Amino acid sequence: MTLEAHIRARRGDFEVDLAVHAEAGSVVALLGPNASGKTTTIDAIAGLVPLTGGHVRVGGRTWADAHTSVPPQERSTGLVAAQHLLFPHLTTLDNVAFGPRSRGMRRAPAHARARSELVALGIGELAARRPRELSQGQSQRAALARALATDPDVLLLDEPLSALDPATRAEVRAVLGRRLAAFPGVTLLVTHDPLDALTLADRLVFIDQGRIAQEGPPEEVIARPRDPYVAHIVGLNLYQGQTVDDATVSTVIGPVMTSGVESRGSCWVAFAPAAVSLYPELPVGSPRNAFRCTVASVEVLGQLARVRLTTSDGHPLVAEVTTTSVAELRLHTGAALWATVKATEVSAYPA
Repeated sequence: MTLEAHIRARRGDFEVDLAVHAEAGSVVALLGPNASGKTTTIDAIAGLVPLTGGHVRVGGRTWADAHTSVPPQERSTGLVAAQHLLFPHLTTLDNVAFGPRSRGMRRAPAHARARSELVALGIGELAARRPRELSQGQSQRAALARALATDPDVLLLDEPLSALDPATRAEVRAVLGRRLAAFPGVTLLVTHDPLDALTLADRLVFIDQGRIAQEGPPEEVIARPRDPYVAHIVGLNLYQGQTVDDATVSTVIGPVMTSGVESRGSCWVAFAPAAVSLYPELPVGSPRNAFRCTVASVEVLGQLARVRLTTSDGHPLVAEVTTTSVAELRLHTGAALWATVKATEVSAYPA
């Protein structure tokens, strides 16, 4: 069972035009800024938003194209959003059984299927409770169980963990990861959280303004981002430029020395914030890239600090240093300093 979709859809003046391909048993994460088209994409697959062009095919069956539009209730999908939307008057077991019951399954087998899904998600002992007696994390698992109990071909998860507190989110993420590993259908996961995407998905699809900015396996995207938003999500400094010679790239922040370029022409250069060192004066010594910067902000994260900088040409650069360095350098908004990066810490690859 394979999902083959070319989604062309509109919401007001906003248009989505992108392709999604996913194999059975895989988890594809859709990431992007707010209003980039992620929810519109999965709503179009579910049949909640009509296509203006393109197609949706699942397992060789056409759900939507220029001549066909299968109603949402006849599409084999399970949809879970951040809001759990459990029926308050039903028990947890009846809430989960509602899915298979709505598809024609008799009461006893529907209850048996619901109970097995609750057990699989670690809340079998809560079957008799009503939604008001469940925690946020338990409610979200119940909502997931209800979607999975229909045995859908395509599971659509729209920010399913966003309403949970950090501790509960980590717990539910782990449970969800184990359950999705055994799910034979296709899963599309919409998320803003890179940790959700990196721990749950086999493939990442970054969407911006209704188009795909970059896609690929997590390890490939992390190593070689090709879009500023993608670089921001995976935590790398990224600049596009032109090769000057075998080890130098001309970029908006100036010439950048690298450990070597793969080919001549347009390319990207990337380096981690942790590879950036900060100094009050221009250092001397081994060859390195040096940029005159001004501190835009300092964010402390435990024993580390993320320092957002602006180069003399007005371009962003991010450094990650220890809190000891923050104190020693007296870092504050507006402070002037030098940021350096060794050539060996810079990756360069074709654009």
